[in-house]
Amino acid sequence: MAGVFVLPGLAYGLAGPAALVSFGVAGVLALAGLLSQAELATAMPKAGGTYFYVTRSMGSATGTVYGLITWLSLVLKTAYELVFMAIFVNVLADVPIKGLAVLLCGFFLLINLRGVTLAGRLQVYLVFGILVILGFFCGCSWEALDAANFKPFAPYGSDGILAGAALVFIGFGGLLKVASVAEEIKQPGKLIPLGMILSFMVVMMLYAAVVFVAVAVLGGKLAGSEVPVCEAGMVFLGNGGRIGFALAGILAVLCSANAGIMAASRYPLALARDEMLPGWLGRVHKKFQTPHWSIMMTGLVIVAVIFVKVELLVKAASSVLILTYIFTCLAVLILRESRVQNYRPAFRCPLYPWVQLAGLIGLVALLFEIGMEAALICCGLALVGFLTYWFYGRRRARQEYALLHLIERITAKELTTHRLEAELKEIIHQRDDILKDRFDHLIEKCPVLDIAGTISREEFFRQAAEVLAVDLKMKSKHIYNLLVEREEESTTVLTDELAIPHIIIKGEHHFDILMARCKEGIVFSEEAPKINTVFVLIGTKDERPFHLTSLAAIVQIAQEEGFEEKWRAAKGIEALRDLVLLGKRRRQA
Repeated sequence: MAGVFVLPGLAYGLAGPAALVSFGVAGVLALAGLLSQAELATAMPKAGGTYFYVTRSMGSATGTVYGLITWLSLVLKTAYELVFMAIFVNVLADVPIKGLAVLLCGFFLLINLRGVTLAGRLQVYLVFGILVILGFFCGCSWEALDAANFKPFAPYGSDGILAGAALVFIGFGGLLKVASVAEEIKQPGKLIPLGMILSFMVVMMLYAAVVFVAVAVLGGKLAGSEVPVCEAGMVFLGNGGRIGFALAGILAVLCSANAGIMAASRYPLALARDEMLPGWLGRVHKKFQTPHWSIMMTGLVIVAVIFVKVELLVKAASSVLILTYIFTCLAVLILRESRVQNYRPAFRCPLYPWVQLAGLIGLVALLFEIGMEAALICCGLALVGFLTYWFYGRRRARQEYALLHLIERITAKELTTHRLEAELKEIIHQRDDILKDRFDHLIEKCPVLDIAGTISREEFFRQAAEVLAVDLKMKSKHIYNLLVEREEESTTVLTDELAIPHIIIKGEHHFDILMARCKEGIVFSEEAPKINTVFVLIGTKDERPFHLTSLAAIVQIAQEEGFEEKWRAAKGIEALRDLVLLGKRRRQA
């Protein structure tokens, strides 16, 4: 939001009136990253945003380097925004700017220590006020607009447009901040993509309107202007407009700084949880449920940077922001192509993989426009991240990542365990507020048969009876006879691929489930020669109500779109179990 008060003048200096196009190019490329980020955030709404996704897709080493440089880029951007407020404050009065920046940093630290709700409420008020002021700015400029100021439109050609797009890309950094606090958002599957897409639309319209007005009112005077909105406002509203829009610029900077502290502090939290940084950074305040140590450390670094020249560091922050979008697109490609079963985003990026591929090409092109100095600083930050991983986090790294699954898929070699799938399963339970019922607990411990080759119905019943007999403390032959008799009475085949044999045994308060997969097919009858999926239900008469509940649950899960393909493709027993545990169904209270 703060960028709209600052960036138009800088972009005009590089692209002329075509600065409008520069903002459009930057926005389109940002959209590719934003849609990818929305998908990742709904699949894994965890603190740390892109660090979490990069680690789970590309490994702890890449994740640690990426997490630290992204954290530092947000810290530098926030410090820069607080210092840049000096430009707007000097429009009003001569004050000790850096001292004021430190006080404001402390104020926002206190706000964030009390939780996202309070910080978010303040953010809403600030954003609303800024939108009203900018709407007033555009509405009052009508008589001062001059179409001649758009000629020549692109004096520096396509190179100038791309250079301008690379410079103003930092103005779209705030769109991704929501992902870093996704863990603290209720209904993340719905609210995260909605919030990100609406924010993008508002930001694009805002930039287009403000840049158009600034160019049309100021023309060549816009080049290099540090306060373009203030200067344009003075043209059509006099000194009062200049002062009023300076106040709006201060609000915008404060709004961005507040969001920056909120987002940046979640990266050390996520790194500490993975033991890539000391554990105390991962502690959460008992009362406010905020990462208080991570917030305070972020604040201390911001205060230190306030007293340093940050021009080159801001360029580095822009480079890292572009890298953020690049890694986001890569993470989606890796997670989808690895076919990790429990990767289940509530929002899926449309036009996959073309959005990601186009985004990667365009973002890499922008990265080369930033300049060598920024690239060197970015490499220095990456080196710090790598050394942190090598000397501290390397021995603690236990994360399994999707790239291994992709390599495993290509080479047909076993490289992974069930760790990533298990972590994603727990995330889905938290995201969807899934409370386990009796059926879930049974599935978690029930026996599972994964049968190779084609077998007859009788052979399957024989194998199932031998497994069930151990827990039921019955003779396997008796269970086998019950299964055969029940099947001869009437078939338990429900579809071309699903059968649910069920029998009643003597006794009380006992119910068991056995799951089975046979890729080549179980021959139940001539009409059903290739049954791939079988659930055997066995219980006492008093468990009849739960028998019906289990039957309904299985049918709901099996009817989910793509279930049969996922069942056949599942990698092992735990993957089969997860398919059922994460299936969509109505759970019993």
